[in-house]
Amino acid sequence: MIRFLRDFISLFYPEVCLVCGEGLNSKEEFVCTMCMYKLPKTNYHTNTDNPLAKVFWGRVEVNAVAAYCHYQKGNSVQDLVHELKYNGKKQLGTYLGKWYGNDLKESPLFNKVDAIVYIPLHPTKLKKRGYNQSALFAEGLAQSMVVPVLHGALSRVKNTDTQTRKSRIERWANVEGIFKVDKPEELINKHVLLVDDIITTGATIEACAVELLKANPASISIASIGCADTISAI
Repeated sequence: MIRFLRDFISLFYPEVCLVCGEGLNSKEEFVCTMCMYKLPKTNYHTNTDNPLAKVFWGRVEVNAVAAYCHYQKGNSVQDLVHELKYNGKKQLGTYLGKWYGNDLKESPLFNKVDAIVYIPLHPTKLKKRGYNQSALFAEGLAQSMVVPVLHGALSRVKNTDTQTRKSRIERWANVEGIFKVDKPEELINKHVLLVDDIITTGATIEACAVELLKANPASISIASIGCADTISAI
């Protein structure tokens, strides 16, 4: 109902906050200052032993893992990701990337990143949606961190079912062998930042990291817009 009211108001007042529905001032974009301040940020970029990083321990070798915000059903971050993925708010991805990039470039864990790679969509899904939300997030990160995005470095060779409502084991089986490194020469000896929109079980991003490691990067780190609070290393 809240989302419906917000969408209805935006028909008459298009420049409104995507979280609270209040009008934006001339210096605000997508989210008002108050709602940006209230976002449930994780601050995981300041701690190597954070709960999200522990999910990947023993599964894939990574340098650091972080997410901008906690992602829960019904919270503001879910609303923003919904707007980004399904309501065509493409530039919201870049906007969030810029904000988080400002944090990452100040972190000793991420300030030596050489290049950014994003989770690719299968061409069929990309054609249907028209854009890759993770690529847009990567572009925003790159602008703040002043590092390149390696477009086309990684591809998705199989079109799989949605990961929604799958268990961790089912998710891993769903993504096993579906990614391929297309430009390994661009990854050699580089600290690569692998990014996605939301991390739930970590199966998708783990599968990508496994493939990227075959190209012999110096190290891989991971970042996302949000991570599910139900995520577990179990």
